[in-house]
Amino acid sequence: MARGGPKLHHGRRQELGQSFQDGGEHYHRVRPGYPADSADWLIPAGARTAADIGAGTGKFTALLVERGLSVSAVDPSVDMLEQLSRVFGNSAYPAVQALEGTAEATGLPEAAFDVVSVAQAWHWCDPLLASTEISRILKPHGVLGLIWNQLDTSVPWVHRLSRIMHAGDVHKPDFRPKIGPEFTSLESHLTQWEDPVTPDDILELAKSRSYYLAANDATRAKVTGNLTWYLHEHLGHAEGELLQLPYLTQTWRAVRA
Repeated sequence: MARGGPKLHHGRRQELGQSFQDGGEHYHRVRPGYPADSADWLIPAGARTAADIGAGTGKFTALLVERGLSVSAVDPSVDMLEQLSRVFGNSAYPAVQALEGTAEATGLPEAAFDVVSVAQAWHWCDPLLASTEISRILKPHGVLGLIWNQLDTSVPWVHRLSRIMHAGDVHKPDFRPKIGPEFTSLESHLTQWEDPVTPDDILELAKSRSYYLAANDATRAKVTGNLTWYLHEHLGHAEGELLQLPYLTQTWRAVRA
């Protein structure tokens, strides 16, 4: 669903999370997908059923579906789910069950899933309550997967870009997601990849982030003005020029104890 990284006060977390209630079409158009090997590493052998929690518009859901899993997608935003249903309502994909809910209260049946994924949304959840609920819907020895896309700030120009965009989804080297005692054997997998984008795509990407969505008009104008200067004047990129935007995808998995 949403992104972020720093630890947030609960009230502020809810306020920023609310900013994703609308704009599903824009979000789906400008946000990157996820690398295939993230799903390949995460999904256990023989898995048939998956729940994608905080599914948003279905960016990670697509990887689950492409690997032949029967998927239930859960998100608190009706607008996001409507966009997801449009994406998976065509003949290229089998049906995906889309349900309004949260990681703490999915509304899904008990012990029904081989794998549960939470892509770009765990930081909006209460990790202990969400762990209890996800443990309930997983089969014995089922897998919990937590996935984050983040800009690769080891690249100098991307580091500055992330600061201008107020991208809060860059984890510290010692980052380890908090999960409940229902899970064990937490391990991680890192993927380096690049997303082909234009300068306009980067501007639209900034507009899909919680910082921008929750900001007033003056702050929004400052962000877009600084980005325009940085991309075109400072870096010298032309309109429509194709850039390779470096990303890191962190995939974590744990097994239901």
